[in-house]
Amino acid sequence: MAKPKVFVTRRIAQETLNMIASSTDMELWDNELPPPRDVLLNKVQTVEGLLSLLTDKIDAELMNAAPELKIVSNLAVGYDNIDVTEATKRGILVGNTPGVLTETTADFTFALLLAAARRLVEADRYTRAGNWKTWGPMVLLGQDVHHATLGIVGCGRIGLEVAKRARGFDMKVLYHNRVRRKQADEKAFGLEYVPDLSELLSRADFVTIHAALTPETHHLISTAELAKMKPTAILINASRGTIVDQKALYQALKSGQILGAGLDVTEVEPISLDDPLLALDNVIIAPHIASASVVTRTKMAMMAAENLLAGLQRKLPPNCVNPDVMRRR
Repeated sequence: MAKPKVFVTRRIAQETLNMIASSTDMELWDNELPPPRDVLLNKVQTVEGLLSLLTDKIDAELMNAAPELKIVSNLAVGYDNIDVTEATKRGILVGNTPGVLTETTADFTFALLLAAARRLVEADRYTRAGNWKTWGPMVLLGQDVHHATLGIVGCGRIGLEVAKRARGFDMKVLYHNRVRRKQADEKAFGLEYVPDLSELLSRADFVTIHAALTPETHHLISTAELAKMKPTAILINASRGTIVDQKALYQALKSGQILGAGLDVTEVEPISLDDPLLALDNVIIAPHIASASVVTRTKMAMMAAENLLAGLQRKLPPNCVNPDVMRRR
């Protein structure tokens, strides 16, 4: 009996590829860059399974090109690159990899926060440029993190883990969320619920974003919101780039309306080398690596593989975005 054909859109942990290859007729796009659109449309024509990344747009056009497709397994928590409604309509399962990257992303969020507060990247460049002549009492002064006020926008799993880390710095933690968390969570993590986003922005010394990308959160932080923040405040985004209006952020950073920013994500990825943000010293920009630890990325790959193989066997994937597909079957 012929093995089901699958296409994997990027190299992932080798042990995971071995597991997939043992049960399927696997083709791997073995390139650092994602497959171009025309290549992806061509590769999916006869596949039953697709292991995708956020950089792969899985829409109606692609599904039309893949009449045998049974499962799209996204190697990510988010799945805004996939038209889930269209997939469900066609009986195509969609899997994701939630939970596993929560603590790793929270670690990186705090790394960005600390680096931006203490101007760590600036200090490294300063040293490498030969500007360190002596110890100076006014050189590269940053902001204290301990006992400062942290505002969390979107307090799900990752937001809670960030709050847990903030407790170690004796920070006051505010949070704004679509739904208020249980009182037990607020007590355990020392959280204060702030239903009005503007109030949170005006009170926080550091604002960190962990909201999901939806039509409602697109440019959630723009000119008006940045104007509410303190001139000494620092904005951290390790969620989705388009939640922050990048042009508005540039103006706020350039004018000194806010003190600094730490970004793991940008509106367009990769960020263009002529983007004005790159000319500013008071912003740190990382290449979307919040979950990039060896252990976490391997676990994510394993989860994606398990989702893929289950879907090919017409079983409910362990982490399924649209389980209604199974009920319809």
